[in-house]
Amino acid sequence: MRPRKIRTGEASAECGLPALCAENLVLLGILQRSPWEEPGGGGAPTAHFTSTVLGSGMDPDLQMDIITELDLVNTTLGVTQVSGLHNASKAFLFQDTHREIHAAPHVSEKLIQLFRNKSDFTFVATVQQKPSTSGVILSIRELEHSYFELESSGLRDEIRYHYIHNGKPRTEALPYRMADGQWHKLALSVSASHLLLHVDCNRIYERVIDPPETNLPPGSNLWLGQRNQKHGLFKGIIQDGKIIFMPNGYITQCPNLNRTCPTCSDFLSLVQGIMDLQELLAKMTAKLNYAETRLSQLENCHCEKTCQVSGLLYRDQDSWVDGDHCRNCTCKSGTVECRRMSCPPLNCSPDSLPVHIAGQCCKVCRPKCIYGGKVLAEGQRILTKSCRECRGGVLVKITEACPPLNCSEKDHILPESQCCSVCRGHNFCAEVPKCGENSECKNWNTKATCECKNGYISVQGDPAYCEDLKLIRETCYLGG
Repeated sequence: MRPRKIRTGEASAECGLPALCAENLVLLGILQRSPWEEPGGGGAPTAHFTSTVLGSGMDPDLQMDIITELDLVNTTLGVTQVSGLHNASKAFLFQDTHREIHAAPHVSEKLIQLFRNKSDFTFVATVQQKPSTSGVILSIRELEHSYFELESSGLRDEIRYHYIHNGKPRTEALPYRMADGQWHKLALSVSASHLLLHVDCNRIYERVIDPPETNLPPGSNLWLGQRNQKHGLFKGIIQDGKIIFMPNGYITQCPNLNRTCPTCSDFLSLVQGIMDLQELLAKMTAKLNYAETRLSQLENCHCEKTCQVSGLLYRDQDSWVDGDHCRNCTCKSGTVECRRMSCPPLNCSPDSLPVHIAGQCCKVCRPKCIYGGKVLAEGQRILTKSCRECRGGVLVKITEACPPLNCSEKDHILPESQCCSVCRGHNFCAEVPKCGENSECKNWNTKATCECKNGYISVQGDPAYCEDLKLIRETCYLGG
């Protein structure tokens, strides 16, 4: 319908906007007078708007009452009749249990005929979905192909419309939280490539989509409250489920959306909304100007980034020693950079060996012991008639008692450089050696050793402490 000029002083059968209302709108600056209209004259302000009239009647042959067609009153398994949002129609609770709520063959055939060559259709329903659940409200499918499927996901808080276009599946995800335990009026309308979603008579989404295939193949079936026998079980109440084959089918659910002309109250509410928005805009402009002033001041400030390690706060360029991993660490612009301490090469005398000392990161030279041709380093033990430990180049007798073992004697093994037996499968890594962050401990039959991780290489031949091979190469390259 073309836009029609309506004189607000006339008793228009189409809009009925009173002259007094229009006069007030002129005073508020919303409507403008025509050049020939003066206050107090015979003329009245003129309002321009476009209206689209839709008849309130509807052909019953252009809709399908799904709940009636499925005869849910006589269905007992998984569905129970309950009180709905209103008493004008029956409502049914879909329980979280095995059920098969689908149309009989003659109903499916009727649905196929209704959909044939239709470009306008709407699915409407009143639903109350169990909070934070997901399920399919309605599905029209043939084998694994969903020609029309409406799904509500309480996990992602979105409504999904699944359909077929040119033989390929399509999905439109519409973010909206419907699984909240409250009643909602839901209407999904499709007109060729135009998609409309109304919730509680409010237009939520309007999109352009690929035109869905409406010529359903033979064997298509309608499922209510589920996708198929096992999947997509809807948990909640469904009432007034209908498919309407006409433009703007959502009006059958929300008749007020069919009002073709705004009322005086509508105009005054719009005026008040505009005035509120203008006031809000003025406040936001003032706040924005203040924020821009503060930002211009902050541009001259230096914002220091700090580092937090093990509950301690370090300022930028602060350095500290990480004793657990023998590293020197520095805070650089909020990032912690650590490098292992560099240990000097050891040139031990022939009568000493390099060993690790508790509390020290680098090895030191300590006198070695020799017994029966076997060389022992500081701290290593040997079992003769009694247990002896190498200390300062001398084998010292140890009188410690060995702990009892919880295994048979055939599973007793004697670890290297120790005096007390352990059970087979003993976790030597839980005791010694202490491997660095870039190496890992491996258990053997009688001992544990450290091995560098993939991409790392041992430092000075000690696999307990390893460096990144790539970093070492870059350092050598830069050093010439």
